[in-house]
Amino acid sequence: MSPRARLAAALGVLTLVLLAVAALALFLGGAAISPRAVLAALAGRAGAQSVESVVTLSIRLPRIAVAALAGGALAVAGVAFQALTRNPLAEPSVLGVSGGAAFGVVIAQSLGLGFGVLGAAGLTAFAFAGAVVAAGAVYLIAGAGRLSVQTLLLAGVIVGLFFASAITVVISLLDVNRLGGVIYWLLGNLGTLPPASLGLFALSAAAGLGLVLVHARELNLLALGEEAAQQLGVDADRLKIRIFAGAALLTASVVAFAGPIGFVGLIVPHALRMLLGADNRLLVPAAFVGGASFLLAADTLARSIVAPGELSVGVITSFCGAPVFVWLLRTRYRALL
Repeated sequence: MSPRARLAAALGVLTLVLLAVAALALFLGGAAISPRAVLAALAGRAGAQSVESVVTLSIRLPRIAVAALAGGALAVAGVAFQALTRNPLAEPSVLGVSGGAAFGVVIAQSLGLGFGVLGAAGLTAFAFAGAVVAAGAVYLIAGAGRLSVQTLLLAGVIVGLFFASAITVVISLLDVNRLGGVIYWLLGNLGTLPPASLGLFALSAAAGLGLVLVHARELNLLALGEEAAQQLGVDADRLKIRIFAGAALLTASVVAFAGPIGFVGLIVPHALRMLLGADNRLLVPAAFVGGASFLLAADTLARSIVAPGELSVGVITSFCGAPVFVWLLRTRYRALL
């Protein structure tokens, strides 16, 4: 089967999974609304101000969109970082990039930026700056070139701990009335965004996805080594900068609007790599749809498992990701240690 046919088949299956999970998320939640009432709200047969319409159209549908965007962005960022470092365990939270982005957002929140259009743009800019600083620090600490697993993990731990300490310092200076919201956001939560902020989130995620997707073929060549890639016509330095920027933008957009959510960029790429192989031309688009399905399913579980209460989606992904990380470290990639 040709790569295009494999990609079409994979995207077809993953899209069906995403639609099924989205439908499930639309019917489940803390509010006790019957499936018939949900369908009536979708069809416009319920009153615009009815509880069914408000919950379905103003809360659940936007949240589904946020979860899908965040999951897809984090999964693609994981693919990009793994290809960029040529390290199978690279992932935004493991590398400390999410921590750097979170520090940037906390700084922005301490300056009074909110989720209006201008405020959301500012949050994204601060998150992107923090993500770039964190990723650059990991790269410098671990050393250029092919980063060994142990060196990469140690560098990521160092950078992550530094930004966690910096965040603690900043939030300790915040007003008590604002502290609860910041801590809730730091746990990684998918809330409803205003339409303008949701649009900005989609644009920033699309820009990051585009930067990675258009260079998927060059990423395949980079896996052969920088010298070999250069001989095949790839400008390795320019490629690394663009992929670095795309992955940082994807991570920053998620952290700015949903908080630091870990392990999506580890679980989804590895699951798809076992099914589709290591071709980034297949992995990048498939990871976006697969990541959307995974995080949406995790968020649906977080909303339903203790309903009418709600768990942090970051807790669910961590419970899933930590065992996967340990398994990968001790089995598939033990030889790299």
